[in-house]
Amino acid sequence: LRPVERRIVVRLPDGPKLAETTNAVRLMEHGRSLYDPVIYLPMDDVIIPLQKQEKSTHCPLKGDACYFSLNHEGVTLTDLAWSYPTPLDFSSDIGGLIAFYGNKVILEEHPL
Repeated sequence: LRPVERRIVVRLPDGPKLAETTNAVRLMEHGRSLYDPVIYLPMDDVIIPLQKQEKSTHCPLKGDACYFSLNHEGVTLTDLAWSYPTPLDFSSDIGGLIAFYGNKVILEEHPL
C-alpha cells in the first residue's frame, strides 16, 4: 500500500465527475497471480452519492467487501465500486476507502 502523490479524479466516460482526492492510496497485491494495482480513495471524497448494494464477498486477506451502484440523472450502473468497511487487521489501512472498477470509469492522475 503506497500513497498516490497525485490528484485523482474519477469520472464516468463522457459523464460527470464521481470523486476527486489528493488522499488516495495504491494497493499492489498478489495471490495466485499478481493483480493489477487498485487505487482506493476516501469515501468522503466521492461527490455523487452511491447506493450500497446487498451484494458482498469475502477476501481472506482484506475481509468482507460491500459493493456500490450509481443511479444518477438517468445513468444506472451496478457493481461500480467496492469497499471494505471493516477490513481484517492485516488490511486495516483500507478501511473507509472505496475503489472503482477501472472498466466502468475513467481514472485520471494529475500532478499536485
